Amino acid sequence: MPSDLWDFAQRLYGRPGVERACLQLQEAGADVCLLLCGAWLQRHGVACTQARLSHLQAIAQPWQAEVISPLRQLRQNWRTAAQQQTPLATLRERLKELELDAEQQLLLALQACAHDWARASESAVPAWLEALAGTDADPDALQLLRDEAMQA
Repeated sequence: MPSDLWDFAQRLYGRPGVERACLQLQEAGADVCLLLCGAWLQRHGVACTQARLSHLQAIAQPWQAEVISPLRQLRQNWRTAAQQQTPLATLRERLKELELDAEQQLLLALQACAHDWARASESAVPAWLEALAGTDADPDALQLLRDEAMQA
């Protein structure tokens, strides 16, 4: 399997409508890093199994809870105050960079986990996005992500 998850995630996230769709799915409870990984796996034709989902979630959940979410929450908490205080705005930008670095490290760990997973058979449908998004996910946002992933 190609080792390009981080590059793929950056390309995909920069495509029209993808950032908005990802944030919408995140608000509904989805993990954007897992969705980006799922889109990457789906694009490469890797079959989605419960065991594989469990492996990816076991990597992502603690990293999200202990590293990414606290950075994101602090950055969001500082949004208003940073508009009025230049030093705080500078610190907020550094937090944003740390959050992005943390997401990159998570994607690298997810990629390492999936490194040896083979492509699915022709008849298998890799339903990663549906499995990772949860039941409250907007189907239009998922479809946009799926479509754009094939172009990224």
